[in-house]
Amino acid sequence: MWHYPNLDPVALDLGFFQIHWYGLMYLLAFLLGWWYGVWRARKLVDWTTERVGDLLFYIAMGVILGGRIGYILFYDLAFYLDQPMAIFHVWQGGMSFHGGLIGVTLAMWLFARKVNLSLFQVADFVAPLIPIGLLTGRIGNFINGELWGKVTDSPLGMAVYDPSLQQVVVKYPTQLLEALLEGAVLFILLAWYANKPRPDGAIAGLFLLGYGVFRFFVEFYRMPDAHIGYLAWDWLTMGQVLSLPMILAGIGLMVWRYSNAKKQIVFSNN
Repeated sequence: MWHYPNLDPVALDLGFFQIHWYGLMYLLAFLLGWWYGVWRARKLVDWTTERVGDLLFYIAMGVILGGRIGYILFYDLAFYLDQPMAIFHVWQGGMSFHGGLIGVTLAMWLFARKVNLSLFQVADFVAPLIPIGLLTGRIGNFINGELWGKVTDSPLGMAVYDPSLQQVVVKYPTQLLEALLEGAVLFILLAWYANKPRPDGAIAGLFLLGYGVFRFFVEFYRMPDAHIGYLAWDWLTMGQVLSLPMILAGIGLMVWRYSNAKKQIVFSNN
């Protein structure tokens, strides 16, 4: 059995100012994303190092604003209406991936207009970068000791102190499972898929499909937010409800873009 090491969420305490691991994980994500983006840009006609830097600024704003606003609206609106100053306590966690995705989509649309590219071109470039942030973000959740899974007797469980039960219990470390599937595995899948020319929008479609499937699966092991609980059938969670449209959109986008590409080939041959 694994035991949670009770990690300190504060990386550096200067007394008047604290640096949290959660924030450092976001910083690491943007640094790694910039590095990988620059590496990819060298292989693509429409991308340069300067353009990658500009894009990541837009993406950062989309992630932070969209992720925070999405969490507030989707998961705990009543609390933040009662405690509005808590909106700014981002070091305590409380970021929604689905809200962040909406924010990033808006940021990509604005950036695409600025540089005269299509939204699909920008989305295909960004898609393989996102799992890097998912990987580091879930590690940040693990360090914070949040988002634990269900109580289990599985050897994959981890012993952790539960303040609500006031005792040590064994739970699934679903933060690490998400880091593995939504981060590492999805990154490898998208990096491999993006290594060859694909119809515009297909890479973004695979990201939506892959993330949606992985997140839907992990939710079976993850505990739902206490103030929301299960939405239906004692198993359907808010995370699964928000992931279903991603799965359908990913399938639809890939089918549409490949179908459109085939039509263009047939038309050009005629």
